[in-house]
Parts: sequence; C-alpha cells; structure tokens
Amino acid sequence: MSHTKIDIRHYLAIYEQLKQAIEGLTEDELRWKEAPEKWSVTEVLSHLADHNLVVSFRIREILSGSTARLPGFSQDAWVSNTKANEGSVAEILRVYQALLSYNSELFGRLSEDDWQKSGVQVNGKTVRLADVVQAFIDHVQLHLAQIDRIKQALAEDK
Repeated sequence: MSHTKIDIRHYLAIYEQLKQAIEGLTEDELRWKEAPEKWSVTEVLSHLADHNLVVSFRIREILSGSTARLPGFSQDAWVSNTKANEGSVAEILRVYQALLSYNSELFGRLSEDDWQKSGVQVNGKTVRLADVVQAFIDHVQLHLAQIDRIKQALAEDK
C-alpha cells in the first residue's frame, strides 16, 4: 500500500497563506467587487470557510464508514444568501484557523488505513480520504490566485 498520509504542514500553511494574501487591504478593499456577479476578497474567504466546513463533515462521514453520499453545496448561493460580503474577515479567518487546527489534530491520529477509507460524492465518484483533503488544499490554491486577480483589478480600478 502506498503512503498517502497528508503532510499536515501543507494543510496548516493555508491559514498563513490567506493572511498574507490579504495583508494591507482595507475593509473597503476587502469588500470591493469588480462587478456585481464577481466575488470580493471577503466573499472568497467566506467561501473557503464554508468549503472547510463541508470538507470537515465529509472527512468525518468517510471515517465513520457511512454509506450516505458526501454532501455538496451551492457555493454561489451560500455566498450571496448569507450576505458574505458583510461578514468580518477577522472572524472568518478565526473560524478557518479553528477548523484547520481541529482537523489537523484529527489527522495526527489517523492510520494509513484510515487515509485509504473512501466515500461516494454526490456525482457518484468514489474518493479516498487522502484525496478529499488534498483536493481541499489544491482548491485553496486556486482561490489564492483568485484573490491575486481581485487585487490586480482593484489596483487597475484606482
């Protein structure tokens, strides 16, 4: 069996990456939107916290051996209907850090067999726990690039 345990350092590094990505931005800049249908930096961060909540649930469903489909979520509806752009970035990051810490503590207790456990996504695809966590880490990297694009658009708008 190949080693699939996630490097917890990469997982925990996400919090610092997010903090660095928004360093120096004012509240107005964090809430700025290039267009009404585009996300602000605050909305991106809120989405990532929401995604972290969903992934945290998926992790526990897989570990429990549940045969229920792993939940998906409507990211755009969650962002707009929770009025994410009105949220506090500091609070979003506190929640995010708490989930990262809580999950990483769990990861430290898992065996190789635990990392191989799997669940079935809404689309019917079977995924291993290790893949779910790695996909989450990769997903955050896409949104860090999105934050950079928002900052560039903001600079061009000034």
